[in-house]
Amino acid sequence: MMRATPILAATAAAAAVLVALAGCAPGASVAPMATYGPNPTLVDQAHGLLPVVKIAKVVGWPAGRTPVAAPDLKVAAFAMGLDHPRWMLALPNGDVLVAESDGPGYEKPKGLRGFAEKTLMKSAGAANKSPNKIILLRDSNGDGVADQRFVLLQNLNSPLGMAFVGGRLYVANTDSIVSVPFTPGDTQVTAAPVKLTDLPGGPIDHHWTKNIIPSADGSKLFASIGSNSNVGDNGPAAELNRADILEVDIATGQWRIFAGGLRNPVGMDLEPVTGALWTSVNERDELGDNLVPDYMTSVKDGAFYGWPYSYYGQHLDTRPKDRRPDLVAKAIAPDYALGAHTASLGLTFSKGELLPAAYRGGVFIGQHGSWNRSQPAGYKVIYVAFQGGKPVGYPRDVLTGFLDDKGQAMGRPVGVSFDKAGALLVADDVGGAIWRVTPK
Repeated sequence: MMRATPILAATAAAAAVLVALAGCAPGASVAPMATYGPNPTLVDQAHGLLPVVKIAKVVGWPAGRTPVAAPDLKVAAFAMGLDHPRWMLALPNGDVLVAESDGPGYEKPKGLRGFAEKTLMKSAGAANKSPNKIILLRDSNGDGVADQRFVLLQNLNSPLGMAFVGGRLYVANTDSIVSVPFTPGDTQVTAAPVKLTDLPGGPIDHHWTKNIIPSADGSKLFASIGSNSNVGDNGPAAELNRADILEVDIATGQWRIFAGGLRNPVGMDLEPVTGALWTSVNERDELGDNLVPDYMTSVKDGAFYGWPYSYYGQHLDTRPKDRRPDLVAKAIAPDYALGAHTASLGLTFSKGELLPAAYRGGVFIGQHGSWNRSQPAGYKVIYVAFQGGKPVGYPRDVLTGFLDDKGQAMGRPVGVSFDKAGALLVADDVGGAIWRVTPK
């Protein structure tokens, strides 16, 4: 009888763990839209020995295939063949910067569960070597397709957010904010990046993405910092200055915590009517299919949003060892739920008047897609209308069709932005594409 090699044995063991993980109870069921909106249904917590794990295997886009746009919209590729494009910054001259990035790989798999999780992430198109580049895309003839691309910056450290302020391009690495002199129209930067400030990074860097946007007057940068665990699992020292949005002074690099208790804030934008800062937040896992909803919220200066001690205001999570009733008493509920485990990452308010009137004044959300859910959720781009600076009604689908008929991921939407013409751009990391949405 042939003996299994160590690698085959480990793979088989990991597969057994994956099967066990996928078979756990999903928790209470609710109507499809019950975990969306200003007053979501919060079901009872479902605790299991192992979490539910179901990740769509990445297969890429077949030739000629695109996402499916809403009936009054159309979608086409602005750029294809990119290397894990996560985030974008549209420049005043029409060029589009794209952060090609993945996690820094600080954490190595530990034990059988760690190996299984690493295997799952690989199949989902994550946990690969980070490209660590900023690419410049240019549509030189105005036909809606980038016909030129340049490597603007490279040798970064898992970059994501970008901001152009005062003649400098700021980039949020996973462990710092750096800047270089830049003029729109440039296709290469030769100056060495200058550090503005450090950000919480390794050796554990559970939520590695760091986003930045400028304040209205351009004197500050808001920086979103995710937690270093699901619910404080790595201890309080690992969470220092994490699960926060920081306000960074551009002149000095000094910063303060603007708001806290935000498990993994990623997308940020200023709401055009009130000027308030809004963010999209990935909430905690392993409490069942329909708990806890991801959300977007206006971010109040000095506010605390509950993580890890409570969720959606003062709903207690019993898992953290340190209960902190004083902080639970301060926790405020977010403004609008975006569905449980949808991985709502990108967030941008509508800009310009190219899109139909039904898509003006509100916010677009890129939902990367679930892993901790027995049935997939997210894997699409949605739009939520606003009135008087507040979200109203339920979302409408803008882009769907990222999963094929076998439930495999052809792509996964992440960052969302608007180009100079007013078209919506969507970064699709595992699909290697930037999609451009215009009126039909």
